[in-house]
Amino acid sequence: IAILTLAYDSMQRVLADAWTERRPGLPYDTPYQALTLASMVEKEAALKSERAQIAGVFVNRLRKRMRLQSDPTVIYGLGARYDGSIHTRDLLRDTPYNTYTRAGLPPTPVALPGRESVLAAVRPEETQALYFVATGLGDGAHHFSRTLEEHNSAVKAYLARLRTQEHAADPKPVSRRP
Repeated sequence: IAILTLAYDSMQRVLADAWTERRPGLPYDTPYQALTLASMVEKEAALKSERAQIAGVFVNRLRKRMRLQSDPTVIYGLGARYDGSIHTRDLLRDTPYNTYTRAGLPPTPVALPGRESVLAAVRPEETQALYFVATGLGDGAHHFSRTLEEHNSAVKAYLARLRTQEHAADPKPVSRRP
């Protein structure tokens, strides 16, 4: 219990300090909402360098009243039903955490964010991007897009890379001659 108390107290300090330095005009009003967004950034961003940009995309979407459509929120809402892959049926399953089916932030954080994600949530990058998808290059990077058309093209490229990688990983059949 002592370690949990220490972690909680530490997060409260980080959040309180970050909140005082927040960018004006954010589309959320409380440190807890910033923590919730930070948790999404934590789960989405593999690269530290992309955290503020991912936060900026979420801020843009909130301002436009677009659904956030964040896979980690779907996974969190699925709980034990998550089988390691996201399926279309998962995106359509309405839970309080599913940001594909529900507008705004999820009701609680979906992970424990690190300091960098908290800072990204209160000082997001100013960007025109409304979408992002993994590049599929294996380095954790994302492609950021301003338009749905550009995003759909990036998703298509990502899926093509995935298929190529899966095909390369498939063992070749061995021909056996008697």
